[in-house]
Amino acid sequence: MIKILLFIPLTVMIMNALTSFSGEPGQVLTSKEVLVTSEAGDKIAVKENISFTIGNAPEGNIIKVDPKIIKQEIDGIGTSFTESSAFVLAHLDVKNRLEVMEKIFGESGANFTLTRTHIGSCDFSVEGKYSYLDKKGDTSLESFSILPDLTGFDPQKYPGIKDFSYDLLPMIREALEIKQKQEDKELRIVASAWTAPYWMKDIEDWFIKGTPENNFHGTGGKLKPEYEELFADYIIRYLKEYKNAGVNIWAITPVNEPHGNNGQWESMHFTPESQNLFIKNFLGPKLATGLFSDTKLLIYDQNRDGLEHWTDIILGDEETAKYVYGTAVHWYESTFKVYEDVFQRVNAKFPNHTIIHTEGCIDDLGKDAPQGITDPERFKEKNWFNNDSFWWNANATDWGYSAVWEGVKVEDHPIYTPVHRYARNIIVSLDNWMTGWIDWNIVLDQRGGPNHVGNYCGAPIMIDLKSKFVYYTPIYYILAQLSRTIRPGDRAVQTNKFLKNLDNDALHSCATLSKDNVLTVQLLNTTKEPLKMSLQIEEQFAEITMTPNSIQTVRIQL
Repeated sequence: MIKILLFIPLTVMIMNALTSFSGEPGQVLTSKEVLVTSEAGDKIAVKENISFTIGNAPEGNIIKVDPKIIKQEIDGIGTSFTESSAFVLAHLDVKNRLEVMEKIFGESGANFTLTRTHIGSCDFSVEGKYSYLDKKGDTSLESFSILPDLTGFDPQKYPGIKDFSYDLLPMIREALEIKQKQEDKELRIVASAWTAPYWMKDIEDWFIKGTPENNFHGTGGKLKPEYEELFADYIIRYLKEYKNAGVNIWAITPVNEPHGNNGQWESMHFTPESQNLFIKNFLGPKLATGLFSDTKLLIYDQNRDGLEHWTDIILGDEETAKYVYGTAVHWYESTFKVYEDVFQRVNAKFPNHTIIHTEGCIDDLGKDAPQGITDPERFKEKNWFNNDSFWWNANATDWGYSAVWEGVKVEDHPIYTPVHRYARNIIVSLDNWMTGWIDWNIVLDQRGGPNHVGNYCGAPIMIDLKSKFVYYTPIYYILAQLSRTIRPGDRAVQTNKFLKNLDNDALHSCATLSKDNVLTVQLLNTTKEPLKMSLQIEEQFAEITMTPNSIQTVRIQL
């Protein structure tokens, strides 16, 4: 019997249980917790609680929250396990490594709940170009092995490592052990393949790199038709072997970035039409009728500007849609746009399917671009390591900042503030139907690697491999503040923004409601000035002056 995934519709619902605040009639609200992270140096700092007043907020900047209008259920907030992260952590002694892991997954740390990992190699693999089935022509999967995720690192090649047995799978197990000590033990893991084993693809290689001279026309290739079912079996076998190793995978995507990356590193192409057929004919039925019928299937797994087309094709096919939990998206199409209008349209058409952000990072860290971090007129050195000012100000440039090839809208890729990109993207996305948000590599070295093709990126935690100094960037504290206060099972609630004499990007907000009726409001002030605003919750309001360049969390027991 084929299992069809059923969801509570994510269209707006009115919950009769919340027709009034709990407590005595006329009871005035007071926040139970106020947290602030700011450029001024606050790091999830506890601030004085806020008292509300009965009535309507005075004219000015107002965020109105209606806890009666319930929207989507939250799947979680978190980060990713990569071989590169494991490699960096392996350079610490066990005690210091566990301290870092507790800061990532422990209750007193970020307490992340939603994560991602790669199936086989990706760009953030130390040496890359591997799968779990590298023996060419092994259609019976007899040589399938997840040993590449277990064997650790060669002491002859990497003498600076403290624990040569540490690797991707031991890192995941360590996180699960930390979670087992908590009341909420669940750690949801999304797994994505960057490519099928090389021999299953038409190029019979991991990737063919492009060059500027040929307009970056490299390729990752696509599946040979005769190996489509075999690739589905390969994914199912991965789920089985990881389960046998003590790791349950919560969700999968058929492939990371099916549009490809111009052959810059491991990749494999799908079109919406070909992925639709792959799911409908092979992967969907194999998941639904086998041991992994509870494993969720996410489609697409690339930039937000392609979301609507992909969902129209795949979720618009009822035969395929019954196998699909939702759609995975990334953020690399712009350094500032969130594409909330696309989320709204997709949710209106497919309200029973989620949208989860599965990858985002400060990409191309150190890119040699005009006015970028390497510009000597702005910086004497590439000073993003142990320098909070870099992360709180407009210093970063991405892959499209100085693009010259066809089809790239450079205006969508201006220089940007890393903290704003993270906080804005998460808050606006959750306010517009997204159910989960996952950061890319949780830990990288001081350069933004290792990366076997030189694609260096920023990470929430960066570690100097020589001195072993652990730098918790402002991004870490932003993610930790949001993760601690937005939990799986919470529901987004309606917010509305009214600004007076302010740019629309100056203030952003979202709100969630927990099962025990704690309302959590997230506020982002992107300006360099104190921002006066009012928080209106039904018939009560509080006047707030936000710290310049800060994110503020207000929690209220209703």
